[in-house]
Amino acid sequence: MDKNIIVSWMEAGMIQVPNLLMQKYKQIGLDEKELTLLLQILSFIETGNEFPTPEQLAERMTISSGECSGVLRKLVQMQFLSIEEGVSEDGIRFEKYSMSPLWIRLADELKFEKKQSDLKLTLLEEHDLYSLFEQEFGRPLSPMECENLAMWLDEDGQDPVIIKAALREAVLAGKLSFRYIDRILFNWKKNGVKTLEQARMQGIQFRQKTKQPTQPTTGTSSKTIPFYNWLEP
Repeated sequence: MDKNIIVSWMEAGMIQVPNLLMQKYKQIGLDEKELTLLLQILSFIETGNEFPTPEQLAERMTISSGECSGVLRKLVQMQFLSIEEGVSEDGIRFEKYSMSPLWIRLADELKFEKKQSDLKLTLLEEHDLYSLFEQEFGRPLSPMECENLAMWLDEDGQDPVIIKAALREAVLAGKLSFRYIDRILFNWKKNGVKTLEQARMQGIQFRQKTKQPTQPTTGTSSKTIPFYNWLEP
């Protein structure tokens, strides 16, 4: 290949197109014509022309300058593109295109998708939580018990993982009741327990504490404290 062609190619520059834009343009409401026009504007900006005319854009595309003007107006109205005012070093004011609205729309789409994903995960965790309680209790939960579970999740903001850990503590203690589990959650929240590891350590600490014998008193022999009762203050 002619070296001059390669040099010309490199000197013409390149534009960086985010993969996210190519993956999500349909989801955010763009069609191929609008996407191409935005990429052409980006190309002009990269080469120093921050406000290409519809005629200049149309020369690179298969649409007329009139249609190009219409698409530009639509992109501005739909907040994919904005026209801003700049000031040169000489103090001369000028207009320029900004791609910031497009990047913001992409960021919003990512945030929305993450919220949807988190919601699906939460619903799945809650379903698993109800199933686990019914499995441990060996029966369907009563309406009041379901209400208690919902209260822990919605009003108290308890993580399903922490609720499962409290259920496990109740099973280990042989005190399988919602009142007992509620007391465990209350104590953990008071002690700042927010992770599964913190909950596990709390359980270990309390179980170790129960293994320590009481100090012997006059006329009595030492005895072992029974399994920690979370219902005690």
